[in-house]
Amino acid sequence: MPASYDRLLGPALFAPFGRELADRAVALRPARVLEVAAGTGIVTRALCTALPEARLLATDLNPAMAARGAAGVPEARWAVADALALPVADGRADLVVCSFGAMFFPDRPAAFAETGRVLAPGGTALFTIWDVVDRSTLPAALHRAVAAVVPDDPPDFVARVPHGYADPERIAGDLAAGGLDARLETVRLAGETPSVAALAEGFVRGTPLRAALGRHGELPDMVRAVAGRMTAELGEGAVRGELTAHVVTARAA
Repeated sequence: MPASYDRLLGPALFAPFGRELADRAVALRPARVLEVAAGTGIVTRALCTALPEARLLATDLNPAMAARGAAGVPEARWAVADALALPVADGRADLVVCSFGAMFFPDRPAAFAETGRVLAPGGTALFTIWDVVDRSTLPAALHRAVAAVVPDDPPDFVARVPHGYADPERIAGDLAAGGLDARLETVRLAGETPSVAALAEGFVRGTPLRAALGRHGELPDMVRAVAGRMTAELGEGAVRGELTAHVVTARAA
């Protein structure tokens, strides 16, 4: 699953916001950077390129994802770690980056408080959090395709989980409950995939949709069916689409 996620979803969905976060990080000039929920290192790579002098520790809860990240981005140090128990002493991070991880935190205020614990005085945390699925062209097309392929019991993972923590007031409340002063901006960037078939395969094989769709048929059949629906909507060949997410800049209160 990490390979499909990294190869097929990373460039289209996560790299654009990785570059956005890296650009913002440069202005902060951090010496010590902690990345939370780093996955396979898509954002890590952008941070290492933008901040060659910084010491970067990338963490992820999933050992397989972290292993792929460590192999692909050896410039960073890697550790398997929970966002609720970060392997960093109090006040030791000038910058904490978490790109599209907050949606998966089981206790978001506690995770934000843990971020605040490790921030150095004057340090900054940067988060990206997806807006609702209908405001991102490529995930929205995937969501509709899955519903068309499995109309009687459509898996709602995409809308419910990665795009399910989209309310700015809810996010702001959780950040405040975790002791962070935060500013939220809604940012729209372009994502591009070489084909919707590649994106469909990435979602079906590289996310929890794999198990959900696997209950309805053989995985290769599911990939073809979802890809067919997406191609009918978006066309063949390379496809560009808008991606919409909230970018949060936070500091300890």
